[in-house]
Amino acid sequence: MSFTSEIKKEICKEEIDAQMMKAQLCALFQMRASLHMNWQGMYLSFQTENATIAKHVFQIMKTLYDVDPRLSVLKKMQLKKNNIYRIQVFDKAQEILEDLQILTDSGLRYTPSVKMVRSEKMARAYLQGCFLASGSINSPKSSNYHLEMSSQEKDLALSVQKLMQRFYLPAKVIERKSVYVVYIKAGDKIADFLRLCNASNALFEFEDSRIQRDFYNQITRLDNCEVANEVKSLKAAKSQLEAIEFLERHAKNIVIPEKIMHAMQIRKMYPEANLNELCLECKNEFGEDISKSGMKHRLAKVKQMASELKEELDA
Repeated sequence: MSFTSEIKKEICKEEIDAQMMKAQLCALFQMRASLHMNWQGMYLSFQTENATIAKHVFQIMKTLYDVDPRLSVLKKMQLKKNNIYRIQVFDKAQEILEDLQILTDSGLRYTPSVKMVRSEKMARAYLQGCFLASGSINSPKSSNYHLEMSSQEKDLALSVQKLMQRFYLPAKVIERKSVYVVYIKAGDKIADFLRLCNASNALFEFEDSRIQRDFYNQITRLDNCEVANEVKSLKAAKSQLEAIEFLERHAKNIVIPEKIMHAMQIRKMYPEANLNELCLECKNEFGEDISKSGMKHRLAKVKQMASELKEELDA
């Protein structure tokens, strides 16, 4: 079972009251249902590839409206050949749509009414319904975090975005192949969305994987920094040793101060040591306390003296 399917299963298992059922059903219908007319009149059709969602919608409709929806199972003949669960409601279709405030005197609404999502509880339930209808979240074990919900209607996508922003979820909307996608890429905000949907088990799994990945990424970054610093230190040491060798070859042409001489000798004795280690060995060898910046200054002076001497000899 995919991570998205686990989340949807957990949402469907939650016990909710009648008002939350209406909000969920409103979102499911606005996202995925279609309205049809035949010789008998108006009827509703909702379909999904998720059996848990089909059962959830079926039970909500029976509970709220005491109808007997027709459930049929179709087989896809292409690609994965998954089952398609189709729920059709021939009785009370108009009554149901009016109660959900989808059908009004002015026609069909493609966005939730203010009354439907006014309270925090109802807004949460509506977002749960949107996710059940068309939502997906990448597995936390994948290389990137991504949550999205899609709609054929731009106004509905913008309404979902606005609703998510009420809960401080910075969703964005893009158009992809004539479908409007509401998405979030920040891992911590996806975790907040799971918390919003009361998907506790999925939240724990997501946060556990996220913490582990962030920990390993941090370790990798630290290792890379250490390697980079080591390479930098070795490169600096090589140039210092070359300067020391040049000064020693031309010692008769220059007077080298005692403290600079100590730094030269310590660097020759410990060619791979870092500045802190050179300071410690300088104290052990010559009994001289020196700071890291002091040792850096002396070695820089060695390179400067070698450079100036070379210019004099070349002149």
